[in-house]
Amino acid sequence: MADVPVTIADVAAAAGVSVATVSKVINDRYGVAEQTSARVREVIEQLGYTSSLVAQSLRSRRSNVIGVIASDIEPFNAELLKGAARGLRGTGYDLIVFSDCGRFEDQAGWEQRSLARVSALTDGLVLVTPSIVDVASSRPLVAVDHNVRSTTLPTVDSDNLSGGVTATEYLIDLGHRRIGFLAGRRDLESARLRQQGYRRALERAGILFDKDLVRIGGYRADSARTAARELLDRTERPTAIFAANDTSGIETIAAARELGLSVPEDLSVVGFDNVPESALSEPPLTTVDQSVERMGFEAVRMVLDLIDDPGQDVQQVTLPTRLVERGSCRRLAEHA
Repeated sequence: MADVPVTIADVAAAAGVSVATVSKVINDRYGVAEQTSARVREVIEQLGYTSSLVAQSLRSRRSNVIGVIASDIEPFNAELLKGAARGLRGTGYDLIVFSDCGRFEDQAGWEQRSLARVSALTDGLVLVTPSIVDVASSRPLVAVDHNVRSTTLPTVDSDNLSGGVTATEYLIDLGHRRIGFLAGRRDLESARLRQQGYRRALERAGILFDKDLVRIGGYRADSARTAARELLDRTERPTAIFAANDTSGIETIAAARELGLSVPEDLSVVGFDNVPESALSEPPLTTVDQSVERMGFEAVRMVLDLIDDPGQDVQQVTLPTRLVERGSCRRLAEHA
């Protein structure tokens, strides 16, 4: 039998008081004896009653809830949510997450539709990539890894350009010259900057850019594995691949294995994100850490600041990146 939500009438019946009395206790109104109020609160605790967020926000104009909107819940967003939860601990705010589970991420306007559905429940919001249009909200709003260069929104992102340079230079320092690149989605700023970093590192090293060594992985497992196979199933395959996110890096390792190649003996692989799955792959994936959990933490703290001071200047925070060396890369024998 399905659980039936506890109602205010259930609380009143269990406490032996009227619904009006329970309402007064919930809303801290005068006119209820201290002993009666204590009894009502005890019953509320026992029954697990919670009043409607919508009703609460309509009464008080505050819900004490922060919302996170993401098109899907995948490794990046899961890590970000950990940071958001950590940022709200001890603040008295709750966290809700809204996702359309990837149904609309490729359709213009999913961001604004999602905001319209969630705003009434919250005091402030965090909007997570892959947002590709600017949006407006009646609530304080911070965008994470936003993809609109001219946005007027407060934003938190990482130094994608520097991270792309770091990953590629690491492979160059190991002696690699035929370095493939598994790019992200064409419409995302993070993907563009990581590819720009890849090309900048090649140029600095005097290595000619070869478009035949680039495929679109799209940040997704299925498309990344197909793209990786295209790069590796060639007569002149790359000796190393920089994948624009960890999901793509893990799928590159899997594609290499399917083709009878060993990582890192036959192929070196570097990812980007440093989600927990990267350390659990076989071999563990060398990657660029972009402080995903900290992004979530910083974003909700910025939202709380905006709730307290709506008139403050717009902040745009860029977090540093760093290389995390693991077992998916090795120096080429001729450069040992």
